[in-house]
Amino acid sequence: MATQAAHSGADLVIFPEAVLTGLINNDDPAHDLALGQQIPGPSTETLGKFCRENRIWLAFGLLERESNRLYDSAVLIDASGGMRLKYRRNQPQWHGTNADSRTYCQGTDVLKAETTFGSVSFLICGDLFDDGIVSRLRDLQPDWLLFPFSRSFPDGSSDQGRWDREELPHYLDRVGLAHVPTLMTNYIGDESLADDNSFGGAFFVSDQGELLGSLPLGQEGFLMADLEERRTIARRRRLQGRVAGA
Repeated sequence: MATQAAHSGADLVIFPEAVLTGLINNDDPAHDLALGQQIPGPSTETLGKFCRENRIWLAFGLLERESNRLYDSAVLIDASGGMRLKYRRNQPQWHGTNADSRTYCQGTDVLKAETTFGSVSFLICGDLFDDGIVSRLRDLQPDWLLFPFSRSFPDGSSDQGRWDREELPHYLDRVGLAHVPTLMTNYIGDESLADDNSFGGAFFVSDQGELLGSLPLGQEGFLMADLEERRTIARRRRLQGRVAGA
């Protein structure tokens, strides 16, 4: 799919949370540690080679293993194949409340990296609903938030109407609170696996929390977004805010 996007003119491709490993952890270290991948490691090397060959940037999520610790992480690789940003989810709800804290770990930093299309930061899934994490993101003032996530309904359905009515407005409100234009991609689960029922979808959201474009739930494909105009608008708003505050 990254190849298709590159051939369609994309400069950046964003994949969902845990796309390389699946988000199928069950709080049993004997099972879950085997899912984790090293960063850097074979996957980042393979994808770095792809980026060099196609002159494209890739952002993606994976369960990261460091010794006997696991993190819910995201990586940005640049068009020369170098790793430009690694982020570890700060918010802990990717695992159960009783999971062994010696194995199931969180990051502590919200970071920003400069790119050819502006500065970017990651948040992952539940990070967006933590006021402290969002405040730190807002203080960084990146041009873009890359937001891989995994969202499902308890009954396992891909209910577009329910998402549009009950859930999407909360995500849009949180992006508006962050004041950062956001590129969101939701994981699509494997129907053959129990409890792996995230319903997919992709969303392009303005710094004011306005939905600019979307890909329907449950549909494999890609959403193309033109970033330049939106970045200019968001920067102008920031500048006006600073002048008004002064």
